[in-house]
Amino acid sequence: MIYLDNAASTQVHQEVIEEMIPYFKEQYGNPSSIHKYGRTASKAVHNAKKRIADLINADPSEILITSGGTESNNTALLGITYNSRKKHIITSAIEHEAILEPCRRLENEGFEVTYMPVDKNGLINSEDVIKEISSDTCLITLMYANNEVGTIQPIKEIAEVSNKKNVKFHTDAVQAIGKIPIDVNDCKVDLLSISAHKINGPKGVGALYIRKGTTIVPFLLGGGQENGLRSGTENVASIVGFGKACQLAKQDMKKNEKHSRELRDKLVSKIFQEIPKVNLNGHPSKRIPNNANFTFLGTNGEDLIIKLDEHGIAASTGSACSVKVQKESHVLRAMGLSHEQITGSLRLTIGSSNNEKEIDETVQVLKKITNELRKVSPYKEKYGF
Repeated sequence: MIYLDNAASTQVHQEVIEEMIPYFKEQYGNPSSIHKYGRTASKAVHNAKKRIADLINADPSEILITSGGTESNNTALLGITYNSRKKHIITSAIEHEAILEPCRRLENEGFEVTYMPVDKNGLINSEDVIKEISSDTCLITLMYANNEVGTIQPIKEIAEVSNKKNVKFHTDAVQAIGKIPIDVNDCKVDLLSISAHKINGPKGVGALYIRKGTTIVPFLLGGGQENGLRSGTENVASIVGFGKACQLAKQDMKKNEKHSRELRDKLVSKIFQEIPKVNLNGHPSKRIPNNANFTFLGTNGEDLIIKLDEHGIAASTGSACSVKVQKESHVLRAMGLSHEQITGSLRLTIGSSNNEKEIDETVQVLKKITNELRKVSPYKEKYGF
């Protein structure tokens, strides 16, 4: 298989697996226990938090362990709003469903939500966001980089203003983390969501950075773990793996960024050379280095995925977090693409294990299957296929 769906999930690094194994076998203690097994587990969790914090230049005490990006986003959004008397939230039209769905719930509970539009490249206008801040705004939540098209947003510019206006700022950095440098002190955010399985760590574990002095309402109540913010016995092995993945992500970031960018640029260039009637979706330069989202006019994205899979190539049309439900991309719709253009979209995302030979093979397969699909396309005459 050629795996080009690294935005959905990544292969767990062997070093991560090896570091996790002892916490399944020998060191299986509960971190809340006061005996040696418990103390060993507790120390492992603390050390992992140090590694997670180090990746984003935070303090370990500011790291809340969660089950992943969805829980981190929900915790940030609901935790801030339920702790505030203010009733206005600012977000964007292209956020992940893990932000949009809680926003819809809050609207039903009497909150006002402003959904900021984006331009044709999926970019938010920071000045427009700033103009929407009012005395009743309690939270701004904008993703760092879009999960479908990879566009990077002007987070720092907006967060600096929100800080001055005493409005909390959250960013979903699940797709950006490990791919580009992120410093929470430099970008001025109050809360930031990340997930392990996007950076070659295990699934089912993530983190929410919460700046010191930021108060949220906890939702999981019980034994008081995670400083009372998330009760429940810690998933020690996965947390340890997450920590190791963060350590490796920081250590190899420059190398991986260069590798992904070179392969991504080659992929884009060769597709444009070999296949006609193709558009690149997302900002041409302000995008994470491993993402390429295309529209192959006259095709259907789901057909492309099935055909690619038959040739041993894994890809996607967009978010993989919707329980296998394929629906029109709200991201591409917000960017102004037509139904026809959205239908023909395909996302290819690079990982550290991909190579040039795989890129060459993928382009040749795509050339073959787009030709096949266009021969029976209802848009055959329109585009002269």
